[in-house]
Amino acid sequence: MPVPTDDSADAQPDPTHQSDVERADLLDTLAKHRAFLRFTVRDLNDEQAAQRTTVSELCLGGLIKHVAAVEGQWAEFIERGPAAIGAMNDAAIQAYAASFRMVDGETLHTLLDRYEQTAERTDALVRNLASLEMAHPLPEAPWFPPGASWTARRVLLHIIAETAQHAGHADMLREALDGSKTMG
Repeated sequence: MPVPTDDSADAQPDPTHQSDVERADLLDTLAKHRAFLRFTVRDLNDEQAAQRTTVSELCLGGLIKHVAAVEGQWAEFIERGPAAIGAMNDAAIQAYAASFRMVDGETLHTLLDRYEQTAERTDALVRNLASLEMAHPLPEAPWFPPGASWTARRVLLHIIAETAQHAGHADMLREALDGSKTMG
């Protein structure tokens, strides 16, 4: 085995490179879960996308709408902090509930376009952030610990988890609709 003759064995890791690798890993993971979610609505018309297949309010188009809205809001949080989330009042709670269903005038095509635009914006934000360590305090809400802060990294992990969870929901809704599965 050859013995290194230069200083490369003692070189320190390049934090810029590590950050680039981490960003690429986060974006790749998010892209895979987005693809699973989008694949679940393949070949559906608007009526099918709006159909409730369980006792809940969930429909496939509504899940696309919800995930796009939540991702967009958290991306804004990375940029602007808790003001991007806003207060949890009755109007915000009603808007949140409405985000799980398609309403008159919405089409699956426009919801998918909105989701793609949101994804492009989030991806650009991640690539251009000065640091994944940038943090903001979380807004006051019963589900957040008082005084807690999240880094951009933590927010991105939350977006990934949210997307993956709802891709699983979508898979069950699609199977109940017409027997189609994302995998298997």
